[in-house]
Amino acid sequence: MPLRLTPAQVAAYRRDGYLFPLPAFTRAEAARYRAELDAFERRLGGLLTAQERKWRSRTFLLFGWGQQLARHAAILDVIEDIIGPDIVILTSTFFIKEPGAPDVAGWHQDAAYFGLDPNDVHVTAWVALSEVTPGSGCMQMLPGSYRRGQLAHAIGLGSSVNAAGQYVLDPQVDGSAADIVLEPGQFSLHNSLTVHQSGPNASAGRRIGIGISYMPATTRHTGSQPVPVHLVRGCLPRDHRFQLEPAPGADFDSQALAVHDASYKRFRALYAEQMERHAARFGLALEPGVKAT
Repeated sequence: MPLRLTPAQVAAYRRDGYLFPLPAFTRAEAARYRAELDAFERRLGGLLTAQERKWRSRTFLLFGWGQQLARHAAILDVIEDIIGPDIVILTSTFFIKEPGAPDVAGWHQDAAYFGLDPNDVHVTAWVALSEVTPGSGCMQMLPGSYRRGQLAHAIGLGSSVNAAGQYVLDPQVDGSAADIVLEPGQFSLHNSLTVHQSGPNASAGRRIGIGISYMPATTRHTGSQPVPVHLVRGCLPRDHRFQLEPAPGADFDSQALAVHDASYKRFRALYAEQMERHAARFGLALEPGVKAT
């Protein structure tokens, strides 16, 4: 029996490729995480959206509250219901849209440049730390779109919250897209092949969420080097080819900063490698100067 989801919810995820809204923690806990984010931004000297991209990524390697979010039992129990008991994190990313900002995400699939085999078992938990509505630029999902398999993506979309500005060349939008509306402390799930997008934030407040990328520990990576992952539940198979990363011993200590920096650089290098493979597979040309940094 599922740990947290009902059989009907599991069936809905299998049918649509997404599921929402799901409870993770209270509004009060969400406010506490917001306060931690504010303190992080003060440490960096400004809004996260104005800093080097590495600071919005893989923050479970930097500080304790990042670990708390990534390992939250209410989230991991749901993830286990979907992918099983042995779980690793591939990456995590803060997706923040400032009020009135033009930032968007084009129609895309997360799997495009991850290089996973199989590429349809990875699931993203998108955790809201603010109100997330159509007016603030919530995600929109195309139901059942993951069944189309891996689609061809171009890169370089302007004002994109995604590093490569990737977008599906033929998303086949048919009017069935679901608005993924969330309250602070709620989260959504989506399959790595589910086609989704988000619009600009036209509201008066920040739209804040973190996408945490989970996958079964048996997943293979097709890159030229072992991909960095973080084990959060269960165990790894003996023949795994991952680069395992430690939790931070203390917030922002020298080891945590070094692990985070090296992890980010390796992950981005492998991501760029997969961009080239994707382009070759679909007969596309990468635009000169466009890199996944």
